[in-house]
Amino acid sequence: MTGTLRVALVGTGSVAHKHADAVAAHPRAELVAVTDHTRAAADAFAVRHGVPAVYDDFAALLDAEHPDVVLICTPPGPHRGQALAAFAAGAHVVVEKPPAASLDELDEMRAAAVAADRQLAVVFQQRTGTAAAHMRALLRSGSLGRPLLAVCDTLWYRGTDYFAVPWRGKWATEGGGTTLGHGIHQLDLLAHLLGDWESVQGRLWRLDRETETEDASTATVTFAGGAVAQVTTSAVSPREVSSIRIDTQKATITVDHLYGHGHDNWAITPAPGFEHEAAAWALPEVEERSDHGPLLRDVFDALLDGRPLPETATEPSRSFEIVAAIYASAAADGAVITPAALADHPTHRRSFASPVDDRRR
Repeated sequence: MTGTLRVALVGTGSVAHKHADAVAAHPRAELVAVTDHTRAAADAFAVRHGVPAVYDDFAALLDAEHPDVVLICTPPGPHRGQALAAFAAGAHVVVEKPPAASLDELDEMRAAAVAADRQLAVVFQQRTGTAAAHMRALLRSGSLGRPLLAVCDTLWYRGTDYFAVPWRGKWATEGGGTTLGHGIHQLDLLAHLLGDWESVQGRLWRLDRETETEDASTATVTFAGGAVAQVTTSAVSPREVSSIRIDTQKATITVDHLYGHGHDNWAITPAPGFEHEAAAWALPEVEERSDHGPLLRDVFDALLDGRPLPETATEPSRSFEIVAAIYASAAADGAVITPAALADHPTHRRSFASPVDDRRR
């Protein structure tokens, strides 16, 4: 592909502004059109970002503009239909997390991308940044020894006003609760660092919010490399933090942040006797923080150069599978779910709806 990428955007909520800023920052990409289910919201977005065309619906946008890339920034429910329509129109797709409402829908999206010879990129921006790349390289090289134990926490706070939005907190429209909507970010970063998962045991909890779905979850995840991770996700935690800790044979890696991380959020603590190796583990001098900008920049560059997508935008199903396995395990009273069991699961490839233990008092 040569020239400039003509980019269209569907869904003009808060995250869409990050997408628009990333397009504006790229020298060979241009945001040519937007659409939203509310015309007034789309008009206001277009004025703010200087977008020349606004459409009342997505089909009209595709018919008129024939974009090279479509950025999908809507809730998860319509992702499948919007992605399939974009591929049919000849566009590549960049979709916000979660990429779909179910694993079956994600499989359809991936198959449609292959059939159309287009690319499907998923936005898990926590993978980006020079610190995450550095830590992943250390873990993959064996420089820190074998990963042993991990803790992955997404402790966020969402009040009743957050859940007052009509589509939130409902299985049919949001697909899941805080595990799918929030915890998937840190789970994705954890899996990006540790690799393929081997088993999951999970429970869902409704502790305080008036929702169909969970407002907290707990899980144990094992990885093919042998590491065991304890995972907690919450929408009821006033002191918010997103954190990962990985204990290896030689050191402990930690990252503590909220919605994005840079070098100052990461640390490596050597185990006794390995202090002399710490200098070789130091972060690079040049820093790039995690964000939508680096991810979309690298995706656009790959599309323009005809290269495979960067690792920050591939493996769309791995963290999604872990989330699905947590829901499937909860539905089976904490049973162990493996990739093989999930591959042909009778219910949780189609929907994540699961019984939630209601602990409200």
